Amino acid sequence: MTELKNILVAVDFNDAVGELLGYAEGLAEKFGAKVWVLYVAEPDPEFVGYTTGPQYIRDFKAEDLREEHRTLQNICKTFLGDEIEKEALMIQGSTVETVLEEANKLKTDLLIVGTHKHSFLHNLLNESVSLELLKKGNIPILAIPIEE
Repeated sequence: MTELKNILVAVDFNDAVGELLGYAEGLAEKFGAKVWVLYVAEPDPEFVGYTTGPQYIRDFKAEDLREEHRTLQNICKTFLGDEIEKEALMIQGSTVETVLEEANKLKTDLLIVGTHKHSFLHNLLNESVSLELLKKGNIPILAIPIEE
């Protein structure tokens, strides 16, 4: 097995985050790897061509982003032991592209993601993030099934 130095865990704020980080912690302990916990926030509306409106709307959005970042840091501290080298990252952008860009920047050896179980019809009509990461990425991916 290849040596793991950097493990990237792509999370959203659902109940499965503890399970994903449990896998990351076990692998990090075994290999002495650093765990990067990445949450991709919605892109800035101005970035995608929309105006954000009055200043109070911008202030509200900025406070939302600060709260999401605090939540991410708390998740990282709660689910990963003190002996694990870890860092929480929150980046705005398109989910698949942002995860792959960060994975490349961080020289990620393994990407851990959760996969939702959906019906055939749902999967036919909606591409999942984990499937898109698998198609477009060039790094090993550990996909953990998430119970709904």
